[in-house]
Formats: sequence, C-alpha cells, structure tokens
Amino acid sequence: MIDRRLLLRSSGAAAAGALGAAALADSAVAAESAPGPTARPAEDSDPTSGVTRTLLQEHPSPAKGWKAVQTLVQIPRCKESGRHSHPGVEVGYIIRGDVLMEFDDRPPLRLRSGDPFFIPADTIHNARNVGRVTTMMLSTYVVDETKPLVTTY
Repeated sequence: MIDRRLLLRSSGAAAAGALGAAALADSAVAAESAPGPTARPAEDSDPTSGVTRTLLQEHPSPAKGWKAVQTLVQIPRCKESGRHSHPGVEVGYIIRGDVLMEFDDRPPLRLRSGDPFFIPADTIHNARNVGRVTTMMLSTYVVDETKPLVTTY
C-alpha cells in the first residue's frame, strides 16, 4: 500500500520507492549520470516517448458531474508531455526535476523540485523536462466526469 503522506514529504528516489518504482528511478538516474554520449533508440526521436502517467486515485467530487483524479507523471530527461489540456483545473507539485511549463496563451513557467503549480481548465500546455534527471510531478485534477482527462493537440 502506498503511504501518500510519505510521497508528499519525500523527493527523488525515496518518493519513487514509495510508489514501487525504485528500480525504475535507479536505472534512470544511472543512465542520466553515465559519462559521454550514448546511442539513443529510434523511438527516442518522439519527444514524448518514455513519459508515464500513473493513476494514484480517482474519486467523485462533492460537485455533481465532476471527479477528482490524482496521477504521478514522470518525464525523462530531454522529453516533454506534449501539448494537451484538461476539462478542469490541474493542481500540481514538482517532486523531483526541472520543468519548463509552456502555454499557448502566456509566457512559460520554470518549475523546480518543491514548486507547486496551477493550470486553469482547458488551458493548452506542455511540460518540458529541462533538467538532468527524470522529472516526477504529482498532479491532481478536478474535471468534468463526462470528458476525457486529457485532450492532445
């Protein structure tokens, strides 16, 4: 069972371990700290390859027709989430890493480990990992339950 309080208090490998992903995080950190250039597989040409979204919990909201969804998003080094929007607000926290949150309608926002963020409903955005490690973000959405959580552009 995941100790959600530990996740919020922890960062880096400790948070990954709390989510049962320590092996993944360790291998990602080892690969990221390897010296010299490395060959990239063909699928690495896709800027969103390797991005994972793990559903942590989903519950009906007190407001009829809405739901609350919480995910752990991991974005490998030099990768991005891709332009997308949500049918409700996103409230997030950077557990580990550095992200440039890019928007279609406003200047980008630089986020680092420990930074919270808020994205209004239906706002097109892209989270680009600009750091040296796999970024881990905790994102909570309050969204229209009749619509998909993510619309890509």
